[in-house]
Amino acid sequence: MRERGHLEKSIEDFTNLEQELRDSVELIEMGEAEDDAEIIAEAGETLVRLQKQAATQELETLLSGEADANDCFLEVNAGAGGTESQDWAQMLYRMYSRWAEAHGYKVELMDESPGEEAGIKSASIRVQGHNAYGWLKTESGVHRLVRISPYDSSARRHTSFASVWVYPEIDDEIDIEVDPSDLRVDTYRSQGAGGQHVNTTDSAIRITHIPSGIVVACQSDRSQHRNRAEAMRMLRARLYEAELRRREEAAQAEQDSKTDIGWGHQIRSYVLHPYQMVKDLRTEVETSNSQAVLDGDLDPFMAASLAQRVAGAADAKAAEES
Repeated sequence: MRERGHLEKSIEDFTNLEQELRDSVELIEMGEAEDDAEIIAEAGETLVRLQKQAATQELETLLSGEADANDCFLEVNAGAGGTESQDWAQMLYRMYSRWAEAHGYKVELMDESPGEEAGIKSASIRVQGHNAYGWLKTESGVHRLVRISPYDSSARRHTSFASVWVYPEIDDEIDIEVDPSDLRVDTYRSQGAGGQHVNTTDSAIRITHIPSGIVVACQSDRSQHRNRAEAMRMLRARLYEAELRRREEAAQAEQDSKTDIGWGHQIRSYVLHPYQMVKDLRTEVETSNSQAVLDGDLDPFMAASLAQRVAGAADAKAAEES
């Protein structure tokens, strides 16, 4: 029923787009017949908006991966560099939160480790909404910031790194078996804002999957049992994403060698000094409006990465069939 609902909405959106296009064309014809520049200008603005909507709908047809429609988890981790990198991680956390909220997605903070002076060492959020994973999946990788550090009394230029990791939330139809003997479970006190109970009891949970080295943590609830359940959901999702990535890399190893977006590989640079520029190193998409990007305007980068990824998959499939 959920899939049917999404399909019905897609058809409805397309039908509405088609109707608005016909109406705008008729308005332009009427404006030209009556020599009414105001009507023509208004219809022209509508056509520009419809063009953007059509491009978005076209891209969404590419989100046909196994888990693209699912909610997802997004993790941000500060790199080496102390306060500067931790502040950069905080900026990325804000950037993705604002992007998600602007697109109508619900954002839930799952875990956060504050920085010693400013920013965050790490944070995990759940992004809930249709195609959340499909849109965000190409954001995994290392993000590089170049700026004059506000924490440097000498006002020197600093380069900072932070890592982003995105993985889909799995539903009940996907069964991921986890051997309890492969897990190490640690409890600790929640950090950051919270009530008296949250800050004085070991309600936060950290689970380490020993064979893979994957670590997840949750402190979103004051109940240790509920945090453990959420952490297990996150772990299963990470294991599932790892398998999806393994299969994808096996299917298109040659393409991946050209556009590797895996963990530990720099994917985007954000330069705030001596000039303003954000550039994606995989697709060459760039903009001088760095503030808009940091405020969540990520659609051009996501669209280009998604199109490139789908094209790579198609090339790999064609090569395999030949």
